[in-house]
Amino acid sequence: MEEFELIRKIIPTYYRQPSVVKGVGDDAFVFRSSEDIVFTTDTMVEEVHFSRKTMDTHAVGYRALAANVSDLAAMGSRPAFYSVSLVLTPDWTDEEILALYDGMEQLAEKHSMDLVGGDTVSGSQTVVAITAHGYLPPDKGRYRSDAEDGDVIFVTGTLGDSRGGLEELMNPGESVSGHLIARHRYPEPKAEFAAGLTSLSRLCLNDISDGIASEANEIATASGVRLHLQKEKVPVSEELRNRYPDQAGEWALSGGEDFELLGTVAPGEKEALLEKARELDIRLTFIGTVSASDLPEVLLHSPQGTETLQPTGYTHLKERRKRL
Repeated sequence: MEEFELIRKIIPTYYRQPSVVKGVGDDAFVFRSSEDIVFTTDTMVEEVHFSRKTMDTHAVGYRALAANVSDLAAMGSRPAFYSVSLVLTPDWTDEEILALYDGMEQLAEKHSMDLVGGDTVSGSQTVVAITAHGYLPPDKGRYRSDAEDGDVIFVTGTLGDSRGGLEELMNPGESVSGHLIARHRYPEPKAEFAAGLTSLSRLCLNDISDGIASEANEIATASGVRLHLQKEKVPVSEELRNRYPDQAGEWALSGGEDFELLGTVAPGEKEALLEKARELDIRLTFIGTVSASDLPEVLLHSPQGTETLQPTGYTHLKERRKRL
């Protein structure tokens, strides 16, 4: 399929966002806004972040956009637009290419996002790079640097499921967990939840893409505080605990790619946070507290004692671990 034929097949018939002035089909995308604008970019490389041997391209497309939507969620932003740059190897079929975009569209529809541009070239290794844009009410950005002494720490959902799904795909047994595989292939970023918290005066957020051990340390460093996590309170699904009892605890801390949210909030605003979670049927768990410290760090408390939690999740450019 040549590039202009692909454009004709994927061009939107309408735009969900009224702020679009000019979308797909020109040299650039034009929009107007009276709100703050958020940009994020994420890149997936074949045989580094995914493999077509174990993941169809529909899931690849969905998951690639999910990484961007989760970043927007961590800023408290409402997702609005995305553009896609592809480097495709010659063995990609037309059906695989269209399925890739269909996967993105499945998630985009959930969040009222519009495809507004991109580029496609051929190359020796497949690369899927997406840039996403979102909106914020003025001065309502949610930053890693906003945690304060006395805050309570929370997470959405359950952690480690995506890593469990990866294990299911890499080492399939006589039976596989459809739940864990779905959590790996089709995560659910919490953008609607985060964007609905504008009534909170202050909120610190970080999305769990590399693992809570990494993300908690990012918050501690950016805010100059000490985070205290209660290991027994970190939420783990029954499916993960039952299938991988020896690894579930570790994967919950460092598995990564759950695309849930880790955050801190003042104790007086806990109820407003819980109310929004209940409204959207989102599991919310309080797992610790924040204290002042001259040495930013994360402490993990358990019945066995207290240890410093190092950033042990996936680190780009320092690891060559293959992703599915």
